[in-house]
Parts: sequence; structure tokens; C-alpha cells
Amino acid sequence: MSDNKSTPGISRENRISDEGLQRLDKLLGRGGKIAKPVLAQWIKRYGEPARLIIKKHQQYTEELD
Repeated sequence: MSDNKSTPGISRENRISDEGLQRLDKLLGRGGKIAKPVLAQWIKRYGEPARLIIKKHQQYTEELD
């Protein structure tokens, strides 16, 4: 029998970080079009920082809220 103990996955706090917001900024900065439901999910998950990035790249609309 193995003594290996499973470890939990990455916590939500660690997944939601500046790294994710930087990735969003890069995607939009390359001119990539992201579907509105996906942008809405970014805003739901990351809040105001994501909204500001989306606005910066002129892809924000009121329906994203």
C-alpha cells in the first residue's frame, strides 16, 4: 500500500489572481474577439478589474453586467 496522500487542488483564491487578468489583457490586446457570455464570466469572476480591462479594449457593453 502506498503512503502517498492526495493533496487538494489549487484554491479559488490562487486561481483568481493578477495572472488571470494579465491573460485577459493579452487576449484582448491581440485583437481577439471574445464572446459576450465569456466576457461576462470574466467580470463575474474577477469583478471591476476585469471590467476595466474589457473597457480599455473597447469590448464592454452594458449587457455584460
